[in-house]
Amino acid sequence: MDSLLLLIPLAVLLGFLGLAAFLWALRAGQFDDLEGAAHRILNDDDRPASPARRSGP
Repeated sequence: MDSLLLLIPLAVLLGFLGLAAFLWALRAGQFDDLEGAAHRILNDDDRPASPARRSGP
C-alpha cells in the first residue's frame, strides 16, 4: 500500500511529461507534413549521381 503513494504521483508526472513533449512537438511543426516523405520516394529523378570527390593529388 505504501508503494502506491509513490507510484501514483510518479505515473501522473510521467503522463504530464509525455503530454508536454507531444505539445512541444506539435508546436515545433513535427507533424506538419505527414505525407511528404511518402510521396517523395515515388519521385523518379533521372539525374545521375554526382561523381565521388578525389582527395589525392
